[in-house]
Amino acid sequence: HNEGRMQIKEIDSSELKNRLDAGEDIVLLDIRSEAELRQGILPDSEHLPMHLIPLKIQDLPKDKVVVLYCRSGARSYHACAFLAQQGVDNVINLRGGILGWARSGYEIGRR
Repeated sequence: HNEGRMQIKEIDSSELKNRLDAGEDIVLLDIRSEAELRQGILPDSEHLPMHLIPLKIQDLPKDKVVVLYCRSGARSYHACAFLAQQGVDNVINLRGGILGWARSGYEIGRR
């Protein structure tokens, strides 16, 4: 049992896009600040500011894949690590964040 080194599940933009296009039931959670959301969001994502995650753990769906993202993937990585420590094992970090998604040429939604 490897203490302290938890395996954080990650997904990149193209894999996420493929899975969404395939109709997979994935919950997208944007953990950025309200101000950052004005620059665009992933289509059909929900907003859960990072500082509220500890309060909202109970509200996270347990029976679906939950993908967390931020601007670059750093904050969402930490959020996934935190959730994994709390025993939430269905969360995946979007590697590269919304920047990576945009760089791949995928659609950015507006709030």
